[in-house]
Amino acid sequence: MYDKAGVVDLARGLNELGWDLVSSGGTARAIAEAGIPVTDVADLTGFPAILGHRVVTLHPKVHGGILADPTNPEHRADMDTYGIEAIDLVVANLYPFSAEPSIELIDIGGPAMVRAAAKNHAHVGIVTDPSRYDEVLAELRSSGSLSLDTRRGLARDAFAHTAAYDAEILAWFDAGQPAPGEAASAADADAPAELPATISLTLDRAQVLRYGENPHQVGARYTTRGEQGWWATAVQHGGKDMSYLNVYDTEAAWQLAHSLGDGPAAVVIKHANPCGAAVADDILTAYTRAHECDSVSAFGGIVAVNRPVSLAVAEAIQPVFTEVLIAPAYDADALAFLQEKKKNLRILEATAPAMPELTLRSIDGGYLVQTADHVTVDRSAWQVVTERQPTEAEWADIEVAWRVVAKVTSNSIVLVKDGTAVGIGCGQQNRRDAGRLAGEKAAGRAVGGVYASDAFFPFPDGLEGAIEAGAACVVQPGGSIRDDEVIAAANEAGLAMVLTGERHFRH
Repeated sequence: MYDKAGVVDLARGLNELGWDLVSSGGTARAIAEAGIPVTDVADLTGFPAILGHRVVTLHPKVHGGILADPTNPEHRADMDTYGIEAIDLVVANLYPFSAEPSIELIDIGGPAMVRAAAKNHAHVGIVTDPSRYDEVLAELRSSGSLSLDTRRGLARDAFAHTAAYDAEILAWFDAGQPAPGEAASAADADAPAELPATISLTLDRAQVLRYGENPHQVGARYTTRGEQGWWATAVQHGGKDMSYLNVYDTEAAWQLAHSLGDGPAAVVIKHANPCGAAVADDILTAYTRAHECDSVSAFGGIVAVNRPVSLAVAEAIQPVFTEVLIAPAYDADALAFLQEKKKNLRILEATAPAMPELTLRSIDGGYLVQTADHVTVDRSAWQVVTERQPTEAEWADIEVAWRVVAKVTSNSIVLVKDGTAVGIGCGQQNRRDAGRLAGEKAAGRAVGGVYASDAFFPFPDGLEGAIEAGAACVVQPGGSIRDDEVIAAANEAGLAMVLTGERHFRH
């Protein structure tokens, strides 16, 4: 048993009810040291633990006792013949394999006992979660036995427990672990990545949400068994309970705020898309500029900042209706101010996020799975294809624009000036409309700035939005059969153009 929390109290309660206890290893020692009578498994089976503890409970007197149907005459006869006593309750839980994976931590006896007890739940109780010890004891004290409904619920949880354990082992193998005694070869390390033939997911409900995307839908946040993201340690300092869209949009905001480089950054997210983003020398300026990008759309948005929130930042946010504010920390006076002035604001404090390596999207009968879209910002790998070269200040805006446009729903255009997104056009069926919307939102603020496109321009007219907005530079992946025509149009307009070679469609 890995998690021994509460097991001594459970053992004491069972002993007081007249139950005989059998255990092994550290659990048996803990029970015995508490002065509670317990029989070691080796004394029950007549066999000590062998093969370096690979075989401890794998014995007919254990599994026969768990799997026996006492109402079946044939089973009773076998039990009498081989001296097998019925086992009415199994208490076991498994080591979290992903915490320290190795061949020796692939448990055999533990899962076998858990599955055997769960299979025979008509006659046997199986408890894998220490948090259920008290209710099990309470039912035994009041009724003398566990009801079928209780045993069935416990069996369901037991199979979930072993399924999650097996999924962790499978993930370890899928990660390319070498066989015992072998080392991964250089050829293996350089082999092209390929998604595994099977993916096993075990999800634990971590948070019941106010509702789904709409109030008539039910929503919850689940965590992947064996993994711990930033949500697991996030602290909510105030406000209403989170809804599905609050969580979804906050994840988008927190990811983007931490993808804009090392400097102070702020973003405003609405419906999973940024309506404002800025980097600056201080976080107050970054927030102010991000909000000003599209102050109309910022109403009811999610704000994420990658620096602690000061009182000045809190005061700047206070007049704006905001659903969620997330930051790495809050000054004490800032937190007190927000809690007093913004009763409904969900105030989250969290550590930096990590990007999942795989993304999944449900379809009828299954899922679409892909590797994560990592955004590369590398001037040395990018190509300036125009006669005009970007200035150093323009290069800084090019990098910000590229990071932002990669997180905007396609087709998307983002206009950036002085580290601030001043116009964002997203979710359009053609790139010209995306550029037109970005220019309208910029309202003259993009003069001398950068025009970023998440995918190539299929025709030269895709540059019209950049020219009308007064942008000085364009950054795009390239790869169109008409790249030469697009580059010629950029030269004619006096634009600098950078090709990244990397498309960032987002749906």
